[in-house]
Amino acid sequence: MKKLKKQRNLLVRGVIFVFVVVSLWLYHGEFYKQFECYLTGQASIIKAEWHMVVLNIVLFLLLLLPLSFRRKAKWGEYGIVAAFFVSLFIEMYGFPLTIYFASRYFSEPVACADTVFGFKFWGVSFGMEVAMIYAAILITIGTILIVWGWITLYRQSKKSEFVVSGIYKYSRHPQYLGFVLIVFGWFIDWPTLITVIFAPILIYKYIKVCKTEERELLAKYPDYQEYIDKVPFFV
Repeated sequence: MKKLKKQRNLLVRGVIFVFVVVSLWLYHGEFYKQFECYLTGQASIIKAEWHMVVLNIVLFLLLLLPLSFRRKAKWGEYGIVAAFFVSLFIEMYGFPLTIYFASRYFSEPVACADTVFGFKFWGVSFGMEVAMIYAAILITIGTILIVWGWITLYRQSKKSEFVVSGIYKYSRHPQYLGFVLIVFGWFIDWPTLITVIFAPILIYKYIKVCKTEERELLAKYPDYQEYIDKVPFFV
C-alpha cells in the first residue's frame, strides 16, 4: 500500500512537471512578449477602475483568514502579502505607475499579443491573451486549494490533533501551495516591477512559513514525523 501511494505521488509529480515544461515550450513566445511588453511599458492597460481595485483586494485578502485554522495567525508575517495584493491591484486597475514610467522611454501602449477571447465584467472590458489564460489557470487552481484546505480545517477545527484528512492526505501544505500558485500566476499575468520584486520574496516566505509550521507541529505532536514520511511537502 505504501509503495502504491509513493508511485501515485511520483506519477502526479511527473504529470505536473510535463504540463509545466510542455506549456512553457509551446507558448514561450507569448510569455516572452508578455514580459517584454509590461516591463517596457508598452502594455495596453485598464486604469481608474477603483471599484475593481477594492473588489480584488478584499477577495484576495480574505484568502489569508483561513490560515489561522491551521496555525495561529501572525499577521506581521502576512503584512508583505497584503502589501503585494494592495499595490498589485492599484497598479492593475487604478494607477499603473510602472507602465506610465516605462512608457515614457519606450513607446505608446499596445496589445502585448493576440487576444484569444474577451469579456466584460462590472463595466470593465477584459482581453485574455495566452499568458493571461495560463496565469488565470494557476490562480484558479491556487484558489481552489486554499478554499478546499479551509473547508477541511474548518470541519476539523474543534479537534486538538493536526489535520490529515481531506486535501491534507495529498499535500502537507495545500493552502500555502495555493498562495504560491496565485503569486506565480499574477507574476505571469502582470510582470511589472511589483511582481518581479515581490513574487520571489513571497514564494520564499511561504516556504519558510511551511517549515516553521512543521517544526511547531513536530514539537507538539511527535507522530507528525510519520505524516511527513507519508505525505509530500507540496505535491
